[in-house]
Amino acid sequence: MPVSVPPTFGLASSPPTFLPTPLADAPLRRALDASDDAIVLSDRLRNVVYINEGFTRLFGFGPEEVLGKFLSEVLFGAHTDPGLLDHIRDTVNAQGFCRVETLLYNKAGQPLWVSMVINASSEASGGPGGSITVFTDITLTKMHEVLQKRVLEGMVNELPLANLMALVCREVERIAPEVIASILAVDDQGRLHPLAAPGLPPDICAALDNLPVGPLVGSCGTAAFNGEPVMVTDISTDPRWANYKDLFSSSGVRAYWSSPIFDHRGKVIGTFAFYFREARGPNALHRRLVDACLHLCALAIERDNTRQRIHQLAFFDVLTGLPNRAMFCSSAERTLASLERNDQPGALLFVDLDRFKQVNDTQGHAAGDALLCEVAGRLTHCLRARDLIGRLSGDEFVLLLSECPTEQAVQTAHHMLAAIAQPMDIQGQINVPHASIGIAMFPDDGDSIDTLLRHADQAMYQAKSDHRHSLQLFSAEMNRRAQERAGLERALRQALVERSLTLHYQPQVISSTPGSLHGVEVLARWTHPEWGVVPPNQFIPVAEEAGLINELTLWVLDEACGQLAACRRAGCNVPCIAVNLSGRSFHQPDFAQQISSALANHGLRTDDVLLEITESVMMDARPVTLANIEALHRKGFKLSLDDFGTGYSSLSYLHRLPISELKLDMAFVQDLTTSPTARALTVSVLTIAQSLGMVVVAEGVETSGQQQWLQAHGCPVMQGYLFGKPMPATELGAWVQDQLLVTPE
Repeated sequence: MPVSVPPTFGLASSPPTFLPTPLADAPLRRALDASDDAIVLSDRLRNVVYINEGFTRLFGFGPEEVLGKFLSEVLFGAHTDPGLLDHIRDTVNAQGFCRVETLLYNKAGQPLWVSMVINASSEASGGPGGSITVFTDITLTKMHEVLQKRVLEGMVNELPLANLMALVCREVERIAPEVIASILAVDDQGRLHPLAAPGLPPDICAALDNLPVGPLVGSCGTAAFNGEPVMVTDISTDPRWANYKDLFSSSGVRAYWSSPIFDHRGKVIGTFAFYFREARGPNALHRRLVDACLHLCALAIERDNTRQRIHQLAFFDVLTGLPNRAMFCSSAERTLASLERNDQPGALLFVDLDRFKQVNDTQGHAAGDALLCEVAGRLTHCLRARDLIGRLSGDEFVLLLSECPTEQAVQTAHHMLAAIAQPMDIQGQINVPHASIGIAMFPDDGDSIDTLLRHADQAMYQAKSDHRHSLQLFSAEMNRRAQERAGLERALRQALVERSLTLHYQPQVISSTPGSLHGVEVLARWTHPEWGVVPPNQFIPVAEEAGLINELTLWVLDEACGQLAACRRAGCNVPCIAVNLSGRSFHQPDFAQQISSALANHGLRTDDVLLEITESVMMDARPVTLANIEALHRKGFKLSLDDFGTGYSSLSYLHRLPISELKLDMAFVQDLTTSPTARALTVSVLTIAQSLGMVVVAEGVETSGQQQWLQAHGCPVMQGYLFGKPMPATELGAWVQDQLLVTPE
């Protein structure tokens, strides 16, 4: 029975593994002393009985300063988590060990981020009867992980500058809670502008805005003016703070350290500052934090300044506010150069309004101008942030879509035609505008903006001559393929309306218990009345691109739940069904609730359905996606990670997200008997899953050799043609009976 222990690092509880004490063995002591980690043993009274030399190197305390004491007496400081002891006590009592990352303090009073592993030991196994604690210094890891990775990701994701700088401040304050961080920009006129200071009162930030830099303008103004760091250990007496100390009097700030931020030319473009609540200077950790942040802040501020200068220098169409021909072509050349460097496609769309002259002639030029402005707005709404748009002249618009293959360009053009054709009221008259669109692809149809414009213009005129309010690709073959895809999309929409798709099920069997069924995977199938069977790898991508995937997913879920309930009523006990979920469905705020409702409608529980997601869902940092995952976890759903190992697999996601199952991709399984690499990777996946308590399902098992190898290496569940092909629900019951499968208790 676990023993309840007081909150301290010396914990008495049930044992896992442990090292013998008092470590009289000289070779063992030398081995422990050579470790980079700090190792501590405590006795049953929770007093420290041993520390290795790694502890002294990490924290600065010698044995005479630690032995006989509680670790909390020695290592805790002002910003150590106050709930740490309770957490360690409860976890060790429940599990016998605890892993935690926390903030502790060395002998000099400097904070250190450490990873702690506390294992209980017992006297019965020869231990001291307390605990073994291992500390690993992760301060640098924290800084690199939190600051560099997250900030650079924020820049890639086009976070606004203020949001990006606030992220830097918050992460710095999380690593070093004793500081308040601020970032100020310096404009071309030498004035300060707060970008982020989440720990300061808003009135202080407002007072600092537009303040001119100078030799007596606090720490930031002085640092920006001189181009050198400024350290003020007591703002109440420093002359540089004479005019500003009253402003900060209520904030509790006593000391201030500010460093200038330089651009690539050596010009001061901002300041990065630490505020302290006591009279003091920065320590080694603070200096390392600033060194890491200054470069990141410079990159972010300079990128934002460059963007603003481009906008200021650009030329715009007076009527619509869109870029004119000159600006569009200049921006397009840069975009094309970037696409060429990265070997990515692009699409140029030439849009011309149909019968625009008739509007000018019958309703006047004011009406024509209003129509042009409305169309410009509608086209802009169809674009992504990285795309370009411009007005060439009259009723002609041109758009450049970056990283856009042909099929996506055609889909976007269809959306534009539909948006343009929405009725609009102009001077009391309802107008239904139409347009023709020509498409030229980069680089296939031209490698310069002039060539692409000419070819897209030719395609646009062909569209007008063939059928107004239509689109035309410059390449006839591409046009044929695009039309086929559009036809496939229309047919799929109709199939969803008519609920004419079907479901098949593929068994998943338990390898350790012959004849046992783990569950079945749900697979959508489509048979078109004219085309016959349409493979999933054709219609699923179309559903994704056309925005139909959420509707398809909800139909599959509802239909599968209904068939599972019917199957059980008929006496066929299928343990659970595995349903594939699209990453785009997680962008719907009510997606988790829709899943719960589908189960409730058919009287099923959460453990009756396993939800399969891809790595794209794991890596999606959108708040709506994370909220849906959390909601599903709270409701008790289990998640399975599909095609594990084929994408950008990250073990950190397995640690953070509620994944209970890994699907080993068939690409590994097919090569098991011939490829040492495939075997090594498969063993790694199985080992990872076993250590994390996850189930592995091997997909695509087709031969007895594959089955035997997987079974010999502990793969718990298999799926593939060797056990059964995908089959309709009407055949599943008979298959279960024929195979004499027995579902596990």
